[in-house]
Amino acid sequence: MKLFKIQITLSLLMMPLVCVYAQKAQVQKPNILFIIADDLGWKDTGFNGSQFFETPNLDKMAAQGMFFANAYANAPNCAPSRAAIMSGQYAPRTGVYTVGSSVRGETEWRAVIPTPNQHRLDPEKITIAEALKPAGYTTGFVGKYHLGAAHDKNGPAEQGFDVNVAGCYNGKPYSYFSPYQHEILEDGPEGEYLTDRLTDEALKFIEDYKEGPFFLTMAYHSPHTPIQARDSKMWKYIPKPPSNGQFDPIYAAMIESLDDNIGRVMDKLETLGISKNTVVVFFSDNGGLHAVTSMKPLKGFKGMLYEGGIRVPMIVKWPGKVPAASICNEAVIGTDFYPTFLELAGAKPPKHYPLDGESIKPLFTQKKTLKRDAIFWHYPVYLQAGYGLDQLWRTTPVGVIRMGDYKLMEFFEDNHLELYNLRDDIGEANNLASLEPEITRQMLQRMRDWRKEIGAPFPLEKNPDYDPSSLKLQNKPARNRERIYYFRKP
Repeated sequence: MKLFKIQITLSLLMMPLVCVYAQKAQVQKPNILFIIADDLGWKDTGFNGSQFFETPNLDKMAAQGMFFANAYANAPNCAPSRAAIMSGQYAPRTGVYTVGSSVRGETEWRAVIPTPNQHRLDPEKITIAEALKPAGYTTGFVGKYHLGAAHDKNGPAEQGFDVNVAGCYNGKPYSYFSPYQHEILEDGPEGEYLTDRLTDEALKFIEDYKEGPFFLTMAYHSPHTPIQARDSKMWKYIPKPPSNGQFDPIYAAMIESLDDNIGRVMDKLETLGISKNTVVVFFSDNGGLHAVTSMKPLKGFKGMLYEGGIRVPMIVKWPGKVPAASICNEAVIGTDFYPTFLELAGAKPPKHYPLDGESIKPLFTQKKTLKRDAIFWHYPVYLQAGYGLDQLWRTTPVGVIRMGDYKLMEFFEDNHLELYNLRDDIGEANNLASLEPEITRQMLQRMRDWRKEIGAPFPLEKNPDYDPSSLKLQNKPARNRERIYYFRKP
């Protein structure tokens, strides 16, 4: 009996220790910090070879983590790319194919009737944030959401984010300087810079929830238009010689401010002692804008399904878990983040909810590859050229598949095919469709099978008002320059 009492006493004494251990085990779930830049091109960073733009903090992050050389956005422009990230699903499941209307340009220019576009992410979709909450995560969103209708002024908060700062339906700021005229973000002191302000809000979230685990999406507007920067950062780029098609001092200053603020966030993690237990992912939602930057040697830019429009910079940093200064050449895409974050969090995928991506966590060790055989894009809409391009369209309706080193594009207006070997021809200069008929046939069939499986709408209906004789270049080189710049000297 005496021994039994001793055992009971020891058990009671050990119970608080067991509880403390359980609490510590819960905290060991990693924080997830997801940083998204807006329109930052694949070649717009120092770590990926830019000699004009200066990004020392991102360069440092790449040196401390893994650079993904073949990272892709799910679309060549903002809203559909973000819809895919948040939902974990390809565009045919969300219906978000483009920004605004799919009916672009003049009626007589369009050979087919484009697929109607869904302007908002359906509230029935289960976002990353909603899937992480059952795993004990506090979820925060700061910056650009761009996935709602005009009345959705607090979209992130309605789709699983506990804290939302500035996230609403709007896709770009009216001004990068306060007063912002923003729908839900209060103005700061006059002249306050938006990128700085959003970082202040992110730092507050990290401080408030440092005990973790937290999931924070830090979605900067920069360097999306309007192209605005502080004079103090702009002047040093004016005498700098252009490099590889990059030349714009205001855009360069925007990127430098973005980089400075990412450095502030990284410093905060270190100061709080949570850097080692925080997975940091850096990504851009699509390629860069041709009027202010260049993606060379990639072909194309924002709004195109060539590599310059969809291949983007990406880094993953996780001290002790992801090898420093490592490079991953596996093709990854925005829909992969959802299952990756679930695996990192030890969270279960939502039931009866299809996810189109694959967790890239196995790639962190550099010892494993992904299981899938292909990634896809479905863009059954038009995007007009704009900003003085000597062409009518940035893209016409198109489907794309990448399998291994090969990429096939099927243009829906006339079923024109383009095949590229990206290993040998990263600039997509040599169309191999007629030279590699068997590879072309296999990839085309794989893409068509995928469209059938996923229920992708196909723009088959011909436009009765189409007039080929109207397809004359509407080039006006200076017509939109004032739209992308807004000069001020705070």
